[in-house]
Amino acid sequence: MPNDAEPRDMRHDWTRAEIAALYDLPFGDLIFRAQTLHRRYFAPNEVQLSTLLSIKTGGCPEDCAYCPQSAHYETGVDAAKLMDVDDVIAEARAAKAQGAQRFCMGAAWREPKDRDLDAVCAMVAGIKALGLETCATLGMLTRGQAEQLKTAGLDYYNHNLDTAPEYYGTIISTRVYRDRLDTLERVRAAGMKVCCGGIVGMGEVREHRIGMIAALANLPEHPDSVPINMLVKVAGTPLADAAALDELEFVRTIAAARVCMPKSVVRLSAGREGMDEALQALCFLAGANSIFCGSRLLTTPNPAHDTDRIMMDRLGLSPMGS
Repeated sequence: MPNDAEPRDMRHDWTRAEIAALYDLPFGDLIFRAQTLHRRYFAPNEVQLSTLLSIKTGGCPEDCAYCPQSAHYETGVDAAKLMDVDDVIAEARAAKAQGAQRFCMGAAWREPKDRDLDAVCAMVAGIKALGLETCATLGMLTRGQAEQLKTAGLDYYNHNLDTAPEYYGTIISTRVYRDRLDTLERVRAAGMKVCCGGIVGMGEVREHRIGMIAALANLPEHPDSVPINMLVKVAGTPLADAAALDELEFVRTIAAARVCMPKSVVRLSAGREGMDEALQALCFLAGANSIFCGSRLLTTPNPAHDTDRIMMDRLGLSPMGS
């Protein structure tokens, strides 16, 4: 239950039965509950805009079944070296000019080497100097690496749990769930904010989606950002032919995340390119209040800036804090 310093909405003892009961609510009742909590902690019509850049693409030794950057699969994604610092800062400057508030960097590593981390820290410092929030996802971290990134000025570290603990081994065999939790503990201990969510539509059943929400909500601290990704199916990966997830089930997952983690920014993340405007509007109504802007995520498509600008105007949404 919440401690004396937390509002009673902030719980870390969610049972799967309680989350299942949320999913089972009539759709309107669930949306009403999620929207009520959303308005309690956030401006109701503001959306955080972030941009994601792959600073080191392909060749990853992990075997995540959803990932086109894995060296285990033939997906047409070629391995590339770490980008130059100046080129990354130039990308961040362009993203800010397009309205981005946070700049996120992803590298296809199992874990960064210390020599690579020095370059990433220089990127972080340069991007911070532009006035942008910074986020990175680089794989597993040691305690010292987490502290080094914090010293460089990194605001957020992304390390997703991906799915429920019991389904994790179906999706990834090159690491275990505990490895994920250990890195999150090191990030928190270093004083950085945690960005942590998962992916749905990977062949899991509702019980696994419930388990993912429970694992996130029952962390020692709720993640500051919770990206909920819809699987982007890529030819060559084991999940290329996964059955499509029901759209309203996806909205229910967004709403469950909002109810269980009411003060977290819930990001409508990968998969938006395949969502129409009406589905995205339902996700915002269910409590999503962050998107990636820009025509590309790490290696997969994303709606263009103009498309998002038109959608936000039609829905009466504005950038967070504007």
